[in-house]
Amino acid sequence: MTSEIQIVKKVFMKRNKAKIGKDFGLSNRQLRVGELVRRNISVILSRGDIYEEELENTPITVSEVRCSSDLKLALVYVIPLGGKNLKQVVSVLTKRKSEIRKHLGRKLNIKFVPDLRFLEDTSFDQMDKTNELLSNPTVIKDLRSEKKITNA
Repeated sequence: MTSEIQIVKKVFMKRNKAKIGKDFGLSNRQLRVGELVRRNISVILSRGDIYEEELENTPITVSEVRCSSDLKLALVYVIPLGGKNLKQVVSVLTKRKSEIRKHLGRKLNIKFVPDLRFLEDTSFDQMDKTNELLSNPTVIKDLRSEKKITNA
């Protein structure tokens, strides 16, 4: 009876460890492929390999690429310099994604080129909001009083 309980506990522990490992974030392979895709898309856009009138004089930052666990889908976060015409840039890149994938297929040495989904990068807006909050006089006062308490 006790040996059956121990076996059940071991199996349960192994399952929980497997779940915990997946919840911590992306695997090294996902990160590596995402960075390769990000670099190559940046090169494609900066060289002007994709000609589109709306993108002609617009420098575009590819801030992050997140790959799915099977590496078949990549979420590409982009923002034009200055943040102007963001929706237009995303729609143009989405329209030309097959051509971008073709260029990636020539440059990358991977079995499958992931399907690209272009999204607006809002992380810069979030950083601005955080900086505004931290520069608020009330927050500065609270932070200073907290620092005095920890030093005392």
